[in-house]
Amino acid sequence: MEDEPNKFVRFIKSVYYIIDKPVVYFRENIVVPNQKKYPWYHQQFRRVPTIDECYELDMACRIEAELQFQRDWLVDQEILHVTRLRQEDCFMENPENHELCDEIVKTHQDALTAYQIKYGDLGIKCNAINAFMKQKHRMIWERRHGPVGNGMKF
Repeated sequence: MEDEPNKFVRFIKSVYYIIDKPVVYFRENIVVPNQKKYPWYHQQFRRVPTIDECYELDMACRIEAELQFQRDWLVDQEILHVTRLRQEDCFMENPENHELCDEIVKTHQDALTAYQIKYGDLGIKCNAINAFMKQKHRMIWERRHGPVGNGMKF
């Protein structure tokens, strides 16, 4: 009777090693050495052509460009959110001396300015075509009148 549990334990261990060892060997010697190491932890999408690079009737390209625009918009919103949180944290840590937060405030203001330039005043029609048209109109304005905010040249 003493020998029965030992045989059962040895049997379970042998089955475990028969199944586990090849899997572990394959993972450690084939999968892990051939994996690419990424410094990020979120999904990376390949960049697709922008809306100005698509033909007018190429609906697949236009849909991909629109989806890329929506992803970029979400990323830019998250950048604003993170910079605002960092600014608020800095203000909470330094309630008497906000000059210590000047670099963080400047970063947040730059992010706000970039967001306003790209997405501001688009409203409910915020899509790739309208954003592209806004960019085109801004470039025409700057060509005629100089950079926005520097006063108009005549």
